[in-house]
This record gives sequence, structure tokens and C-alpha cells, in this order.
Amino acid sequence: MIKRLFFICSMFLLCSCSKLQAENQTEAGTKKLYLKYAKEFTAEFLDNGCTCVKIGTDNYIIVPENADFTDNTDGAVIIRQPLGNVYNAASSAMDLIDSTGSLGKVSMTSTKYEDWYLPAVRSAFDSDEMFYVGKYSAPDYEALIESDCSLAIESTMIYHSPDVKEKIESLGIPVLVERSSYEKYPLGRMEWIKLYGILFDCSDAAENFFEEKCSQIDSVLSDEKTGKTVAFFYINSSGGVVVRKPYDYVPEMIRMAGGEYVFSADDLKTDENSLSTMVIQPEVFYEKAWDTDILIYNSTITGEINTLEDLTERYPMLKDFSAVKKGDVWCTEKNMFQQTTGAADMITELHSIFTENCESKMNFMYRLGE
Repeated sequence: MIKRLFFICSMFLLCSCSKLQAENQTEAGTKKLYLKYAKEFTAEFLDNGCTCVKIGTDNYIIVPENADFTDNTDGAVIIRQPLGNVYNAASSAMDLIDSTGSLGKVSMTSTKYEDWYLPAVRSAFDSDEMFYVGKYSAPDYEALIESDCSLAIESTMIYHSPDVKEKIESLGIPVLVERSSYEKYPLGRMEWIKLYGILFDCSDAAENFFEEKCSQIDSVLSDEKTGKTVAFFYINSSGGVVVRKPYDYVPEMIRMAGGEYVFSADDLKTDENSLSTMVIQPEVFYEKAWDTDILIYNSTITGEINTLEDLTERYPMLKDFSAVKKGDVWCTEKNMFQQTTGAADMITELHSIFTENCESKMNFMYRLGE
């Protein structure tokens, strides 16, 4: 009986090891980029040095300089390295590119100087290393040609102007439509830095940056939940309260930091569109959030607010809120949604708010004073 039991256990271990080896061989055989959190893109490395990237339903082949490559691509977009004079119309990508050390390879953008809140980008404008070439839906095609643009990076907004995408492609400029903002997990958005590491031939720098940022919040993620309830919102010009959908990355950062987002899917009756926000009536917001521990006002949309008095004068209904009476109301800085690589830092700041351990000035949020 003992021998039989030993035989069964041995066979189980042998099968398990064989299965693990097979899985490792499959992974090694495909040479896929390891992604820990990101779901919206994949990358596969080929023996000839090229990289196949899939984003949504679009396929791209990144071709290194002097690579052995044929143009039989089955409709994939060809992106040839080295890249230079890149046109970036996806604002969420700029910080990712900058964090790989490749900002100098981007010379054109669809966002005006005054609408950028990333210091490195403003500095590039100031030194004439970057310039505005018109809205994403109406770029200056002559500027793209004269600059010898090697790549156009677009957000999914370009799908609303398909003729623009077609025009850029007709000029011989490949168009990459990125989807980092569709990632539901905060670190998934940040992990897109690996794609830009591949594009700009600096994968080691991208990998190191990502791992460093992830390790930064290990202690936060392992800490006990604080139980603090949190509402993240702003009020639009029509008086509607705009909140993040429960499964958006901002509520997820709140949960990762140890807080509890006050709105659930049942509360909001969310729709199926791709928007990360939705508008609810003030009465619904009041019912769910009046006794919330912490309010975070998204002032990046409606303009800066400096004091609690400013807030309650603008929105009198908030006077009765528990967090307002206790003075536990915070506002976002303007860089919060442009600094994509700041996810780990934002989670750290939220955790310091929830644990009442805010000892220094923060980068993404500030407390409203009296």
C-alpha cells in the first residue's frame, strides 16, 4: 500500500514538472514580452530582431535598423527604427516616453504648451525642441512632412477622425493607436512604458523604471485596509456630479491605498460605454457621500480651488458633508492625469492621506485649508 502511494505521488510530481516545463518551453518558444498587469497590448520578439505588437485589433511590426526583414506582413503596420521627430497626439503617452529617457525623439504634439503640466514637456517647448502642430483632428500635414516624421502616436480619439489617420498614413508615416488609458488596473497603465521601451530601443531603462516603481508600493499593498470611505468627484457646469465608475483605475488606486470607494456598481447603475466617468444627480451623490470620511475633488477639470470656503461657496450643498466639517477634503493637482507613471506615487499619497501621515508637500494632491 505504501509503495503504491509512493508511486502515485511520484507520478503526480513527474506530471506536474513535465507540465511546468512544457509551459516554460511554450513561453520561451514564443518569446513574448512578460506583462504583469497590462491587458491592452502584447509583444512578441522574433528571431530576426523584429517585434510584433498587438494593440486591440491592430497589429504592428517594429523593425530595427538593418534588420533582415521582408514586407510580407499581412496588413500589419511597419514601424522602422531608429525613431525621430515623432508626432505624439496621445497625451497619456508623453510621460511614459519621457520616463524611458526618449522625450528628445518627440518633436511634435497636438496639445498646446499651456495645456501641458509636465515640466519636461514645457522645457522642450521652451527650447524649441517640441512644437504644437494643431489638434489631433486637424494636424499640420506640411509640418509632419518637413520634419521627416517617423511615427504618429494617436489615442483612440483618432477613430472619430478616420480621414486624418488615412491622410497621415498616405504620407508614408506609420500610425500607432495606443490604449494605455483603457487599462483598468493602475499599474497596467504604467506598464505601457515597456512598449515605449521597445519602440525607442531602451527596454532596459523601461523595465528598470517599472520594477522600481512597483517595489515602491510593496509596503502599502501589504498594509491593512484603513476602512476610510472616499468619494472622488467634481461638479460640472450643469450642476451634475461627475464620478469615476467603480472599476476605473482611480477607484482601484483608492482601494490599493487602503481606502474604500463609496460608490458601487449597484449604486451607479453604470452603462457599458468606454467612458471612465459618469454623471449622477446631486441628490444621489448627497445620499451616498454626505458622511464619507474623505472627499477628493477633481479640480483638474473645473479649475483650482484653494480653500474649503471657496469650495462651499461654489457648491453650497457640500457644507453639510461630514468630511467638509472635519476638514478632510483634498483636491487634485493639474498633473495627475498627464503623469501616467505617477500611479505608484499617487497610491503612496492616498495611503498617507488615509493613514493621516501627510508630513510633506505632495505632488498630486493638496488639502483644502480653512
